[in-house]
Amino acid sequence: MNDLVIRNASGILTGLKGPQERRTGDIRIRAGRIVSIGHVPEQAGDTVLDAKGGVITPGLVSTHHHLFQSMLKGIPTAINAPLEKWLRLVPNTYWRYLDEDTLQTAAQVGMVELLLSGCTTVVDHHYLFARSYQYDPAAVLFETAEKLGMRLVLARGGTTRTRKFDTDEIVPAPTETLDEMLKRVSDLVSRYHDPAPDSSRRIAIAPNTPTWGVTPDELRALAEGTRSMGIGLHTHLSETENYVKYCNEVYGMRPVQFVGEHGWLGPDVWFAHLVHLDASEIALLAQTQTGMAHCPQSNGRLGSGIAPAPALEQAGGRVSLAVDGAASNEACDMGAEMHTAWLLHCFVHGAGAIRCEDVVRWSSHEGARILGLPDIGTVAEGMVADLVVHDINHPRHAGLADPLIAPVASGAACVRHVLKAGKPVVYDGVVKGVDMPELMQHSRQVVKRLAQAVSA
Repeated sequence: MNDLVIRNASGILTGLKGPQERRTGDIRIRAGRIVSIGHVPEQAGDTVLDAKGGVITPGLVSTHHHLFQSMLKGIPTAINAPLEKWLRLVPNTYWRYLDEDTLQTAAQVGMVELLLSGCTTVVDHHYLFARSYQYDPAAVLFETAEKLGMRLVLARGGTTRTRKFDTDEIVPAPTETLDEMLKRVSDLVSRYHDPAPDSSRRIAIAPNTPTWGVTPDELRALAEGTRSMGIGLHTHLSETENYVKYCNEVYGMRPVQFVGEHGWLGPDVWFAHLVHLDASEIALLAQTQTGMAHCPQSNGRLGSGIAPAPALEQAGGRVSLAVDGAASNEACDMGAEMHTAWLLHCFVHGAGAIRCEDVVRWSSHEGARILGLPDIGTVAEGMVADLVVHDINHPRHAGLADPLIAPVASGAACVRHVLKAGKPVVYDGVVKGVDMPELMQHSRQVVKRLAQAVSA
């Protein structure tokens, strides 16, 4: 097998911290792994990928998403709604209309957008497994990821309790018993879960919320049951002030303390959002090495607030970045997410609160660590070659004195090539195997069909 050599890049952001944060030179890839960086002599049979005018980063890692929502962007009744109202008007209104074609189209659109913004690994928190569905959502998601060349962690959601909203018109979201949930997760683990350090398929347990979605006893049972399977634990936590208020009123403690009382803290746990934390919760998350999936654009779009990600990292905690669902973000672009994270924390905490390099690290190395994938997320010798060549030959990047910060500072992704384990999955800005005009046309048909179903 011939080696692949990436040549002529303007520089490399490795995803690491400290002296190895930036590197220069070329990259030799053999059998899907990086074997050398720097001066790379030519060898007979080399395949060369020209990165002239480009910046190399690791393949980005989005640690929280809802791919089904890619067909639910900009719902008119919910575009200006806060979280609780948005939940009623979007996922809880549309879930029963998600047939196999809708989910497959949404997953493909979402993953294509992620790839075109440099993301090679995604956690999909999918929580809709209704008995009325005539298809297997997990199979659809994994098959789509395999076709596109993405790594997928399926955070298998669900709930044992129905949450009542402010209208009786909403058909309750699907529920299942605790035993059913554990059995179905165990089945998914046997079918899909690969514990390898560079796995392309993982399963995690992910009840919708640990407070409303299951009882406290069930929460503990889920932690114990799934740890025996050797998989991670994930859910939403402390997304809004109402979340904190509810937990204090019902359980007499703040959310992080509550989940800690029931086995949901530790290096195998990561939470989406964590917007509303006090100092004691930050300290507890750091002490237990529990991860944060920071979703700044969705939290801003829904008016939920800004998570204290820099404070958690400064306390020794673990922070990753995530796009969340496109129905509460209207996009799933990791480049835009990185830019937003950088600006928001500088706005709140002052210029220099975080650097562009920090955001890249959150979006690659730290995300991979939180997911237990130590062989990806870093540009270094011996690592799996999940790599992105960001094209800086665009007017938005012109004039940058430091071209290496372009993927964050310039505000949008301009991706030329994306490699997964050394194989191009995006080449010259084109996702391999995807007929883009056909996908866009079909997505418009799906959106129209959903609108008609809801209004009928």
